[in-house]
Amino acid sequence: MNRLKKSRLSQAAPGKKQNQLATEGYNKSFIEYLRSECHLADNTVKAYGRDMVHFQDWLAGRSVVDLTVAQLSDFVAYLNSRGLAPASIARGVVAIKMFFRYLQLEGVLKDNHIELLGSQKLWQRIPEVLSPKEIDKFLNAPRRIELYYLRDRALLEMLYATGCRASEVGGLRLRDLQLAEGYCKCHGKGSKQRMAPLGEAAVDAVSDYLKQLRPQLAAKRPEEDDWLFLTRSGKRMRREAIWELVKKYALIAKLTKDISPHTLRHSFATHLLAGGADLRQVQEMLGHASIATTQIYTHVDQSRLKKVHNQFHPRA
Repeated sequence: MNRLKKSRLSQAAPGKKQNQLATEGYNKSFIEYLRSECHLADNTVKAYGRDMVHFQDWLAGRSVVDLTVAQLSDFVAYLNSRGLAPASIARGVVAIKMFFRYLQLEGVLKDNHIELLGSQKLWQRIPEVLSPKEIDKFLNAPRRIELYYLRDRALLEMLYATGCRASEVGGLRLRDLQLAEGYCKCHGKGSKQRMAPLGEAAVDAVSDYLKQLRPQLAAKRPEEDDWLFLTRSGKRMRREAIWELVKKYALIAKLTKDISPHTLRHSFATHLLAGGADLRQVQEMLGHASIATTQIYTHVDQSRLKKVHNQFHPRA
């Protein structure tokens, strides 16, 4: 990989346009560094790439070498002014910290002021979840008259049965399925793998899809025959297409909540905990590296119990 040269910043009195071109060059090499040397997942690299675009816009041609801690603090306010979610702002700060460490590693920076910038505290947000009745309405939304009914029904069942992310379900291959044993192998963030149990409804839906519809889709593009979920043209179904299907069937089910594939993941975890599942078990099924990430679902369930208490307790 081409290394950055300190001489790119040592030119006398560089102008605004020159600074901007130099920073754009750093951005590109940093993204390549994340991909080739840090071995981050593609989605993570893309997210950091978006963060670097925000940083580039905020810089407005200034040199990264001359930035002060006070100015770097303003970057956080800038992200907030863009209407980004707290999690996105926190990730943006992490991305810029990694960028500055990279510049220090390359010899571009001697002193790394951004290390003095504190980490962002995330506002704890209770994720949107569906009730069991809403889940039933949603999973029954695909209608038999639709051409791809079998695929769509199997896809929605898999999302809720496994609690997998959209990218994980889209990345399933035929060899990842063990329908007789009732589980599948998911490929999560950071190339980590885990086993996800499948319920009877998901096994039946996937079996029907494999027998009756998938062979027709796979025949259109034999070179992509290994993917489980295929588009109408026989290609692998990407997460964007999965999001569109989830939105489509949320409308058909007449659900008023803002539904996404992650809503099914949240609902999966919440329903397991409400049914008495151990937090560690749910952590393993979700593929969370830290149990602190899973603990938010205990707050979701406490929120639900508080609503019930307020509704039915005579002195609430």
